[in-house]
Amino acid sequence: MQPEISVVIPVYCEAAGIRVTLREVEKYLSQCASTWEIVVVDDGSKDSTWDEITTLSAGMPGLRGLRLSRNFGKEAAVSAGLAAARGRAVVLMDGDMQHPPSLLPTLVQTWRTGEADIVEAVKSSRGNESAMSAARAKLFYLILRAFSGHDLNGASDYKLLDQRVVEAYRTMKERNVFFRGMVSWMGFRTTQIPFQVEPRIAGDSGWSVFGLVRLAAVAVTSFSTFPLHLITIFGLVFFAFSVLLGVHTVYMKLSGAAITGFTTVILLLLIIGSSLMIGLGIIGEYLARIYEEVKQRPRYIVSQELPGPRR
Repeated sequence: MQPEISVVIPVYCEAAGIRVTLREVEKYLSQCASTWEIVVVDDGSKDSTWDEITTLSAGMPGLRGLRLSRNFGKEAAVSAGLAAARGRAVVLMDGDMQHPPSLLPTLVQTWRTGEADIVEAVKSSRGNESAMSAARAKLFYLILRAFSGHDLNGASDYKLLDQRVVEAYRTMKERNVFFRGMVSWMGFRTTQIPFQVEPRIAGDSGWSVFGLVRLAAVAVTSFSTFPLHLITIFGLVFFAFSVLLGVHTVYMKLSGAAITGFTTVILLLLIIGSSLMIGLGIIGEYLARIYEEVKQRPRYIVSQELPGPRR
């Protein structure tokens, strides 16, 4: 029997809090859904997260578990969960309690009205986040908005997707995925519900500065070719500048006022060299995306599965 609601929870090294999270999700699902399932995707955790999921599955009939063979990253874990979910609507949420399970009834009831295919929880407050983390997040969204045109400031992965949206997501086979951007790109009817980010139940965020930079690079190169056009724009600007400088230099020479310009030459070489290197770097990012796509390797590999009894 197809469940009404599936909840997908990608986790990585969440052994300390996964038990509390799943109990809370189960409690609120029981209140708002006639039939349901919880799909937990262990993204190659190095702690006892999978052992906790295995233990809980014995007493939680609606729990299903997927264990990836290694750490493929959150975006891949999200794809694995959405591929496995069977519900008429699928809720994606984090496993650290920063996405409050108490919001589940509101998401489900809003979806049942039939007015939206996507019900997304938008951050009204980032909670007790450090100034450094808030700055990193703002920089990430600023870069994404500037280069891709998608304004995802305040957006989160806490969303309810109608089955039609999930099926559309499954048809997109690219390996480099950015869930929030792809959902926004699809253009289904969307409504937003504000929520306040809760404190993590245990541990620290797994996102590093390098991880956010890499995610930003994937997001921008996956959704926009503007950086490539930017190289052309810079080239035209420098060409115009070189023409003006050339005319000025010839004039100074003919007028007999030319002076030694060693400093100017060095500065020009540095500017042009840096611009060329940046341009090659941008092209390299796109080539890297193409290289990864043409290999057609799977986004993830499932090594173990815990299928719960069908409800």
